[in-house]
Amino acid sequence: MMSQKPGISHICPWVERFAHLIPQGEVLDLACGGGRHGRYFLNKGLSVTFLDRDVSGVEDLADHPLAQVVEFDLEAGRPWPFAAEKFSAVVVVNYLHRPLLPYLFESLKEGGVLLYHTFADGNQMYGRPSNPDFLLQQNELLNAYGKDMQVIDFIQGYSPSPPSVTQSICAIKRS
Repeated sequence: MMSQKPGISHICPWVERFAHLIPQGEVLDLACGGGRHGRYFLNKGLSVTFLDRDVSGVEDLADHPLAQVVEFDLEAGRPWPFAAEKFSAVVVVNYLHRPLLPYLFESLKEGGVLLYHTFADGNQMYGRPSNPDFLLQQNELLNAYGKDMQVIDFIQGYSPSPPSVTQSICAIKRS
């Protein structure tokens, strides 16, 4: 079993709570940073694609048989790198670039799970991010995915540890 990389904090409780819903297959850890969520899924025996504009935090996984490391700037205006691929899950934590929202849905297999957790409007009271471009608006994830996916859970509001305002969705792509 692979241990967490030194300095990598625990996984997001939202991801851990719904990880059991992910079918066998490949997980996309979008804007992965140090790969804490993807590493969690590697430990569960799933294949993981780690994507970030700076992959130095996951370079130790370059030779892992279940890991694919992709260096790609999601905000550079280039075409979505996974147009032909479908994932069993897409995991996004603490990242928002609105033009990507439709691609996340399109990149899921039927029955695939979207786990998305990030900051929302009101977080500016507690620190960063405070720029509205990086804060979800009221019900934004629900509005983006609720019509075309089965929403398993959706929450938004104040989170005490650490103090922040967040929004989270767990949704499954319908057949």
